[in-house]
Amino acid sequence: MSEEFLVRDFMSAPATSLSQNASLLDAVLTFRRTQYRHLPIVDGETLVGILSERDVQRVAPSMLTRITQEEYNDIFQNTPIKRVMTPNPLVITPTTPLRDAAALMNGNKVGCLPVVEGGRLVGILTVIDVLAVLVRVLSGGIAQKSSAQSR
Repeated sequence: MSEEFLVRDFMSAPATSLSQNASLLDAVLTFRRTQYRHLPIVDGETLVGILSERDVQRVAPSMLTRITQEEYNDIFQNTPIKRVMTPNPLVITPTTPLRDAAALMNGNKVGCLPVVEGGRLVGILTVIDVLAVLVRVLSGGIAQKSSAQSR
């Protein structure tokens, strides 16, 4: 690959995001509706955190505990995302070389990197986006660059 591949050519944009004031239930419903595994968390248009399905699983009460369905649901309805999210996540820009973004994801063992430009969230690059590029490169179909759409 002699050509420099940039994040902007392969990121998913726009990124589906949630307000930091949304509830954990809002996040669960968004994960279910979109089938995404990561959600950027914003305050207005400013990225303030990232939430993964794994974060939600980590704080969910076990169904093996003596808790009623109502109490279980209340936890999701009354827990703000900002209590569960990872604040100040690693970020990249649209002009970050894809190679550098992939190395950053691998080195830090993260499944996604929010893409920020001028302080605004403009997209997200996920492991799935990077794998889609790898498949295209290995199959010889990288000549036509376009944004990856799956997460």
